[in-house]
Amino acid sequence: MTQTEPASARRSKISPERVQEFYDAVLDQLREHGYEALTMEGIAARACCGKSTLYRQWKTKPRLVAAALRANRQGTLAAVDTGTLAGDLREAARLAAGTSGRDTRLSQALGHAVLGDEELQAALREALVEPELAGFDAMVARAVARGEIIANHPAVEFLPAQLMGVMRIRPVLEGRYADSDYLVRFVDAALLPSLGITPDTTVDTTVNTIPDTTAESTP
Repeated sequence: MTQTEPASARRSKISPERVQEFYDAVLDQLREHGYEALTMEGIAARACCGKSTLYRQWKTKPRLVAAALRANRQGTLAAVDTGTLAGDLREAARLAAGTSGRDTRLSQALGHAVLGDEELQAALREALVEPELAGFDAMVARAVARGEIIANHPAVEFLPAQLMGVMRIRPVLEGRYADSDYLVRFVDAALLPSLGITPDTTVDTTVNTIPDTTAESTP
């Protein structure tokens, strides 16, 4: 008599292409209807699958949403290391610009839900926020080791909030998304001076690998 296989072994594997279809369905539904109206049933209908498939893979709606948002990113701060803190922050700005445009709508769709849904908040922090904060910490640690800034510089604490905050607020203030040029100029005009770094004396050798498609977009 053969031993029964565990349930996890009997599940059919889902191809990366199929997983991306699920993620696309999630993001489309978020943009169109917002988080509160998003349902596993609606995602399953859009992706042409059974909702049991979604529950098996991601367990809950917040986890599925967090996974979809993470997969939608065009790069992570963990991969950024230009050799200078100025270069790292400029590249971080370019990466942030890659999440502007349509992704700003996703942030707006999640804004109210995050404040009132602890499970969603925890899922987003684990999948998105904490890895990026770790990326900022690594940038700063390298800069301290190189002698570019002092350890425990008081401005360091506010770097992530400033960069992410200006990206979110520009559509509100100016009716335009924060594109790569805008965010890099913000780094040079605001972030670097707050750290005691003079932008004019810093050579930026990074290459912008993120296509900027949002410069003329409006929310």
